[in-house]
Amino acid sequence: MAVPKTKVSKSRKNMRRSNVWKLPAPALSKCTQCGALKTPHRVCKDCGYYKGRLVVAKSED
Repeated sequence: MAVPKTKVSKSRKNMRRSNVWKLPAPALSKCTQCGALKTPHRVCKDCGYYKGRLVVAKSED
């Protein structure tokens, strides 16, 4: 049975676990219609197009 020889301090334990919580940067792709950055496989917030088709009609304010 494995038994640690010395106590592991709280700071050392937390340093070891610190890499678990890093989040990856969100993936962004360029919209083919307007060129704005958007998340892949989602409708563009700026123009309302998805895969070259108008999906959400945006009202002009």
